[in-house]
Amino acid sequence: MRIGVPKEIKTHEYRVGLVPAAVRELIHGGHQVVVESGAGDGIGSPDNAYRLAGAAIADSAAEVFATAELVVKVKEPQPSETAMLRQGQVLFTYLHLAPDPVQARGLMESGCTAIAYETVTDAFGRLPLLAPMSEVAGRMSIQVGAHCLEKEQGGIGLLLGGVPGVPPASVTIVGGGVVGTNAARMAVGLGARVTVLDTSLARLAQLDEMFGGRVQTAYATLDAVERHVLEADLAIGAVLVPGAAAPRLVGRELVAGMRNGSVVVDVAIDQGGCFATARPTTHAQPTYVDEGVVHYCVTNMPGAVARTSAFALGHATLPYVRALADRGWAEALRRDPHLLAGLNVHRGKVTHAAVARDLGHAFVDPLAALAE
Repeated sequence: MRIGVPKEIKTHEYRVGLVPAAVRELIHGGHQVVVESGAGDGIGSPDNAYRLAGAAIADSAAEVFATAELVVKVKEPQPSETAMLRQGQVLFTYLHLAPDPVQARGLMESGCTAIAYETVTDAFGRLPLLAPMSEVAGRMSIQVGAHCLEKEQGGIGLLLGGVPGVPPASVTIVGGGVVGTNAARMAVGLGARVTVLDTSLARLAQLDEMFGGRVQTAYATLDAVERHVLEADLAIGAVLVPGAAAPRLVGRELVAGMRNGSVVVDVAIDQGGCFATARPTTHAQPTYVDEGVVHYCVTNMPGAVARTSAFALGHATLPYVRALADRGWAEALRRDPHLLAGLNVHRGKVTHAAVARDLGHAFVDPLAALAE
């Protein structure tokens, strides 16, 4: 199979769909890989590293899209990229379609087969291709949140861990999944007072055991969310509903009740955000102030630590890329129900139930779509 890797063009996105080691594996398996010139520069992997791995180097994204049967990316295709997709071509990347009807329409009109990293599952019901970036984003949320609390950044001027005689900042994490757990790990390490809210008692018990009582846990009732968000110096949005738009759990009035100079980091912004005041930002302009609260809502947070993120993501995606290439994409999808769960759009039809519901499109069973 001919596999294409274009350079990412989203604002300040430096990751790359395949690292050189992954390219070497695919070449060894008998496949062809074409990489756009400069695609790996942001992670310290120049064109020559890809040449040594066996890849061909293309001068432009247009050349990659025109020749590749399988396009492997990191972020959702931008409009100029969607326009280059075609029927019979497979796109494998993060899509986050539920809050993005424009992208969804473009993919449907292209006729391509679009498989989303974020809805691929495993035998335990987890999201193995979302997990590594959720780990990065969760850890980064505390790093950027601590920075935003600084006075020069518009924050209240708090050191997250405090100092002897001065109490630490209060961190509230809404959601106890992969993002929330990693955020808690970083916040505890910096000495903050940390509360994690979730609707799963089993998960709260795991977190209590994991952190040995250093994290306060709370069942996420309306009262609990309100109380702990209002008390927070730093609030982290870490809620995920696979494939669907994030629920808006924190309303504008609640944000308005937070202290001026407090900070919200909404990691769920890729799926629309769980704070009502959240709107997408970029690494070029990562923050804004709404209701007196500093908001950090960058939709590609892990792109800031591109080398770590690209290698972590590459390790997770490589087995699936190999399956798509070795077996052919249609057979790979039919044989693996977990990979099939990643199929979001196929030949103009929406094949993921949550995406279809949130976008108001008809849902077509993915196996039925493949059979047509």
